[in-house]
Amino acid sequence: MTPELQEAGARLLAEHQKKIEQEVTSGGREAAFGRLLKHGTPDFAHGVALYLDDITVSFDGFKALNALSLAINVGELRCIIGPNGAGKTTMMDVITGKTRPDAGTASFGSNIDLLRLRENDIAQIGIGRKFQKPTVYEQLSVFENLELALAADRRARASLFSRLSGTQLDRIGEILTLIHLLPEAQRTAGLLSHGQKQWLEIGMLLMQDPKLLLLDEPVAGMTDEETERTAELFLSLEGQHSLVVVEHDMKFVDQLTQGRKTVTVLHEGSVLAEGLLSEVQANDKVVEVYLGR
Repeated sequence: MTPELQEAGARLLAEHQKKIEQEVTSGGREAAFGRLLKHGTPDFAHGVALYLDDITVSFDGFKALNALSLAINVGELRCIIGPNGAGKTTMMDVITGKTRPDAGTASFGSNIDLLRLRENDIAQIGIGRKFQKPTVYEQLSVFENLELALAADRRARASLFSRLSGTQLDRIGEILTLIHLLPEAQRTAGLLSHGQKQWLEIGMLLMQDPKLLLLDEPVAGMTDEETERTAELFLSLEGQHSLVVVEHDMKFVDQLTQGRKTVTVLHEGSVLAEGLLSEVQANDKVVEVYLGR
């Protein structure tokens, strides 16, 4: 869940519960969200959504990232693999503004310097992050979680002072269908399975129409069926959004890459190997440090 959405939830949850008691469809929302227009719109004309160049991050002398360079194309689905401590989480922390690097540059599109922005600003310009553990508002319904996420979108916020418009209802319905939760729309989120909560949080991010999605071990703890559905969901998003998926489940990576997408292997804070899954699986260095025989 993005910092902006977390802040929104803290501010809006009390009013949202009051709304439920009064059986009002929507209203009474107040929050100071976002500065999308202040920082402009990312320019993707060159086809690159994210570019990291020589990013270095040190913690007490330990280099969590060591001159890391990486480019993600517009609409690309990229899987990032590697052993624990390879720098995958730190990389996402840098992209989302949680961690400031010691050196290097990070660009969103060709015109936005991510290192000059705060976490909330980065969320507002179109970068959404999903952590491994799902964070949804468990006392609210599935529908209300998505409605709350819509309220965190500056473009929709003003109209939420009144009843939801037909367009907004349609959008929520589209997301419910996409994340396989349309039959669960009125169910309390806390009663969902682990996998369903993961889908709901992804849906909450999608309500804000991010251009880049960062997904940290999204299928951890899921059943085989839920994992397969999650792969279908991510593949349906490819092209409309750029996705960076950090994952250890190699079967899931295989489902996502389908033998034709680039996989990046991180080790000791740098790119160890990059190529098709079959190529990195055959790389002796990758086998030695990560996959084993």
